[in-house]
Amino acid sequence: MGDRTLFFYGTLMSPPILHRVIHGPSNPTFPTPSSSYVRTCPAILHSHRRHRVRGADYPAIVPESASDASVRGTFATGLTDADVRRLDIFEGDEYERRNVRVRRLVDSGTGKGEGEEVEREMHEVEEEVRAETYIWIAGKQRLEDEEWDFETFKRDKMRFWIGSDGEEGSTGKEEFGAVDQVDGTGGRNPNGHIWKQVEEQHGDAGGVIRGAV
Repeated sequence: MGDRTLFFYGTLMSPPILHRVIHGPSNPTFPTPSSSYVRTCPAILHSHRRHRVRGADYPAIVPESASDASVRGTFATGLTDADVRRLDIFEGDEYERRNVRVRRLVDSGTGKGEGEEVEREMHEVEEEVRAETYIWIAGKQRLEDEEWDFETFKRDKMRFWIGSDGEEGSTGKEEFGAVDQVDGTGGRNPNGHIWKQVEEQHGDAGGVIRGAV
């Protein structure tokens, strides 16, 4: 368990995707997302705005001066230096990791809805906490004005990011062959060039990963 803290606002809010990046593909020697040493909770980042990226499944955030600008995401603790190196590779050269201050969100205990699909009301913890996050640096001309939606991503796109051994929405390798022609993952699917670089990191430091679990 490490002492690095990060704020995720896009695809890495998905536990299976985060698990795949920091622990490697599903493997008995690696923990499941629920047993990982990384702990997460909802959080909010102010003075930034989230955008859709043209032709991509993933979003971007950029600083925004508007008083109501904010991004809701996930605050993750317990990450190691090795985890962050893999995350840097996964994010690629479109992003720069920077220090930010976020506020955790706490369940107010109220909400409305029926069954499991209950929309819970959240409120901000007053104290800000330090985190690192990935800021878009690849040019605003590639950003759409629309907000990126996590639920839409999970429903329509996440299966392309996880692969045949994924835990949700798994897909066969033949499906990735077609996707690679117009790759919304930007090389981050299990057959993509970025993912292969992440796998190389796991191969080089497998003993370190297992020792940290």
